[in-house]
Parts: sequence; C-alpha cells; structure tokens
Amino acid sequence: MENPYMPYPVRIDDIEIATEDKSLKTFKFVFLNEGDEEKFAYQAGQFAELSIPGVGEIPIGIASSPVEKGFVKFTVFRTGVVTAHLHNMKVGDVMGIRGPLGNWYPWDKLEGKNVVIIGGGFAFTTLRSSIIYMLDPANRSKFKNIDVVYGARSPGMLLYREELYEWERRDDINMHITVDGTDDPDWKYHTGFVPQIVEENAPKADADTYAIICGPPIMIKFTQPALTKLGYNSEQIIMSLENRMKCGIGMCGRCNIGKELVCKDGPVFTLEEINQTPKEY
Repeated sequence: MENPYMPYPVRIDDIEIATEDKSLKTFKFVFLNEGDEEKFAYQAGQFAELSIPGVGEIPIGIASSPVEKGFVKFTVFRTGVVTAHLHNMKVGDVMGIRGPLGNWYPWDKLEGKNVVIIGGGFAFTTLRSSIIYMLDPANRSKFKNIDVVYGARSPGMLLYREELYEWERRDDINMHITVDGTDDPDWKYHTGFVPQIVEENAPKADADTYAIICGPPIMIKFTQPALTKLGYNSEQIIMSLENRMKCGIGMCGRCNIGKELVCKDGPVFTLEEINQTPKEY
C-alpha cells in the first residue's frame, strides 16, 4: 500500500444477499485502475476500510481469499450510516477500498500443523478467506487435518451456505455446523452454542494443533475455556479482534488494549499475547 490514507477506486461487480433477513450482503468489487489489484496484495486474516466519498468508511474483514483473482469480496452487516448507504448501492457504482490493513493469521507457523477454525455469526468472513486459502490445490498439502466449527443464530443466518455444504462433502476437511436453535424438522446439523460444539467435537490438542477463533466477543470468551479443557495452551489459541477496528493505521487510538493498537499490532493475536494486556477482552 503506497499511501495508507488513499483508497483504491473500485466498482461493485456483484451483490448477493447473504442471510434470510437481508441484514448482510456480500459485495464483489473489481479494481478500476490497472495494477491496483496487484498493489492490494493481502493475506487471509487481514481487513480493509470500505470508503464511500461524502459518507465515511468502515473497517471490514476481507472475505475473499488471496488465491481468488480478479476481484475482492466483503460481507457487510447493515448496522450504521456507512453500511446502510452501501447496502443501498447498486452494481456498477464506484467507491473506494483502503488497505489491506492489519496483520494476518500466521500461515508460516501453521504449515505442517492441524488447524481448527472456529467462527460465529458474520465474523466468519476472514475465516472463509482462510478456508479457501488452505483448500486451494497449491496449499492443501501444507496443512494436516482441518476442522471447522461455525455457528449462527438460525439456519438462515449462516453465511456462505452453498460453500459450507460443499466443504462438508469433501473428505479433506471436517465441518461442524451449528445453530443456536431451530424448529426446522429437516435440520441435520448440530444445535447448540459454538463453545459447546467445540468442546464436544474439536480435536484434542497436541504439539501440532492450533485453533483460530473469530467471532463476537462473548463467543470468544466462552470458547477459550472449552479449548483449554481440550488441552490447548495460550500459544495455540489464535484470535482475531477485528471488531475493535477503527481507522486501521493506528492514528486515532480508539482500538487500543493497553499499549497494543489492535489495528496496527493486530487484529490477530495469540491468547498468550492478549493475556499480557489489561483484561478488556
């Protein structure tokens, strides 16, 4: 990124309604200027600022994967002025993307390891990016077993449903899909909160197993002890605190936990690193 304050101009190429209540939409962007896609070189786990001139910008985890070329994707929850404006935009509209920002999941460290991915709600975006990255034919052999625990309030609130079911049919990834509750008689997956499903289904830890967590703070809080019961130590638990993102470059200071600026030093931290900060998370 040549200038961290300058967004790359992009065009909305496609919009998908991501959940049955229409509160989340997935936007596919293409870069307007030749070479900008190459400059916007990102890793699975990073985020960016979606910038709308005259309205504002919002930090969002990158949902597409570095192995997906020609576009970049973001799944956006309608929750404020900027996101509401974005939800009202159309295919063909032009706006900006500033980034990529923050650090990413430690892929070099995870090579040759078992990886457990744990996500909840609409924070599954960077985890989708990670799964696509790991399952890519060029990368799958770099990792051992891959387990995924992903939950939402109800079946209609699960993101990327077609991909979830496609992954479930594969024999090189173990999917554990859950919802808080449902009255759907055809629901054939888990029912229960993510921490419970983790404790019951995630593999026990050994020296070659790491867990990645991204989700709402309450989910992260109760998933940590579930992983501890399974033998994971604080270095083996990797968390993304992307919900604390603000300006993205450490200038506003609103994302800090103690001396750590989450948008600059994170958003990815091990539990060991978080344990060295004030108990804000």
